[in-house]
Amino acid sequence: MKCVIVDDEPLALDLLESYVRKTPFLELAGKYSSAVQAMKELAGHPADLIFLDIQMPELNGLEFSKMLPPDTRIVFTTAFDQYALDGYKVNALDYLLKPISYVDFLHAADKALHWFERMQSSPRKEEEIDSIFVKSEYKLVQIELRNVLYVEGLKDYIKIYEEDNPKPVLSLMSMKAMEDLLPASQFMRVHRSYIVRKDKIRVIDRGRIVFGKTYIPISDSYKQAFQEYLDKRS
Repeated sequence: MKCVIVDDEPLALDLLESYVRKTPFLELAGKYSSAVQAMKELAGHPADLIFLDIQMPELNGLEFSKMLPPDTRIVFTTAFDQYALDGYKVNALDYLLKPISYVDFLHAADKALHWFERMQSSPRKEEEIDSIFVKSEYKLVQIELRNVLYVEGLKDYIKIYEEDNPKPVLSLMSMKAMEDLLPASQFMRVHRSYIVRKDKIRVIDRGRIVFGKTYIPISDSYKQAFQEYLDKRS
């Protein structure tokens, strides 16, 4: 598994690097001293597993974890045990309290290995999904994916915009949960607040995706992946 270490403490970075290098099934794809640096480097080159410190300047680990692709597994590393509950709220695979022993590290890495083995033995059939159900105004509403243009995130809510429907469907859920629900073969996240349906993209104007009168920005953290998508079709 390709893994990445993100920690603003040089000693912690070096220690975890030594643990990765002595673990046969792990390959170190990068180590970064800030989440901002990792965000730039990982755009378009996601890792399988990230050992992620929580308490960091500018962008902390919890905030950064919510921007990662759904297939990336997270193991939080921190000296503050009060963050444990928050870690599991963002689907962290494990939580390691500093100082971290190699035994604890190996246990967390082994969890990740078993998770990936299960995923490989049970391949998802994303392409066959043609609709989803979301809760809206105390009702479950079926959304036909072929009609979706884009999804907009607004704090704890999302808006789902469909073709030939002037009023978006409003649902109480996070963008991360919606991204996990939508098949990656059909949808792509291009901004912290936007997910677009790939085959509905018709016009790109100065780095923004145009849907009618709506201009959707493409943020730096998703720009490389989006450009690679375009390069394959241009």
